[in-house]
Amino acid sequence: MKLIRIITVFAFFASAGVFAQDISNHALGLRLGDSDGFGAEISYQKSVARYNRVEFDLGWRDSRNFDAFKLAGIYQWVRPLDGNFNWYFGVGGGLGSVDFDPDFVTTDDGGLFIFGAGDLGIEYNFDIPLLLSLDFRPEIGLVGYDGFNDNLDFDIALGIRYQF
Repeated sequence: MKLIRIITVFAFFASAGVFAQDISNHALGLRLGDSDGFGAEISYQKSVARYNRVEFDLGWRDSRNFDAFKLAGIYQWVRPLDGNFNWYFGVGGGLGSVDFDPDFVTTDDGGLFIFGAGDLGIEYNFDIPLLLSLDFRPEIGLVGYDGFNDNLDFDIALGIRYQF
């Protein structure tokens, strides 16, 4: 019985140390990349709890088949990996406007679209107020995605953010 108590206390303190690093209250920067062209987003992250945050991205996507502007909002859960490395996952969605190349889609000239998104990534939190991240954000079209990536986009991006 005494051994079980010792193991329980040890496990409690060991798991408490796993979440010792808090995430930054604010982070502002850029998110660059896309799966089928180039995209750039202004990215803002705000912590909402000790290990949770929301991310808002406003950006532009460019492909040989379309141009689009997007606004995305993602709720993220952040977990430590080792030292200053974290991994995170999240869920959210957004809306945007797309303009198609007439050679790509002949029945629709673009317009408003709404999408749902997931998020999975890793980040490195430097000792200076710099945060680098690499994430994978699959997006699925909900409304207005006719001819737009077959309603599914695998957005991969590199993020660089200033923390304050």
